[in-house]
Amino acid sequence: MGKAKAGSVRKSRGRSPAAASPAAAARSLRGKESSRLGEKPAAPRESPGEPPLSPPAFCLLDLGAQRERWLKFQERQSLTCEEAARLLLDTFEYRGLVKHTGGCHCGAIRFEVWASTDLHIFDCNCSICIKKQNRHFIVPASHFKLLKGADNVTTYTFNTHCAQHTFCKTCGVQSFYTPRSNPDGYGIAPHCLDEGTVRSTIMEEINGKEWEKAMKEHKTIRNMSKP
Repeated sequence: MGKAKAGSVRKSRGRSPAAASPAAAARSLRGKESSRLGEKPAAPRESPGEPPLSPPAFCLLDLGAQRERWLKFQERQSLTCEEAARLLLDTFEYRGLVKHTGGCHCGAIRFEVWASTDLHIFDCNCSICIKKQNRHFIVPASHFKLLKGADNVTTYTFNTHCAQHTFCKTCGVQSFYTPRSNPDGYGIAPHCLDEGTVRSTIMEEINGKEWEKAMKEHKTIRNMSKP
């Protein structure tokens, strides 16, 4: 999959955007990964007659002057070191993005993906994409999470066998796949997203019939799967 030489671009208005921000993303993640906000983690219970167990260790990274702030933040939010680090990384890596959710038709497969509210969608005309109308936008693998249905996913490959055309065994819908152009990321079908998080879409036609040439001419598509 590559780019049309001067691929036509079509813009359309979609659904209303979700109100998301780094702070909102942080609150959402904290809600999942912390138990009771503002409370200290409970010390592990010991058996009668045994010496008391130590509470969970806090992060011992060399944080310099920020060490006390980091420890107080962990304690105040009841977060382990890993949870606190993930919260910080997600807040910065997903800045300006929202969490979209989606899945196949029967509901056996569900996923979440962090992407913009304004989607850049590729419309490829290669032999398989034109038959199944494989319109998709590309994200890094780290921005995609399969929530359920791993056992219900099957894969079709052909020709170079680089692209992994994954789809649901039950209903046959391809809600995501691994493009040949971006093997380190995912191509997500925008029509398989739940409503309410897409603001607009831009459609770019891809000359997949001349894949090698189109990919050589495209300046940005390979970077779309980079974190």
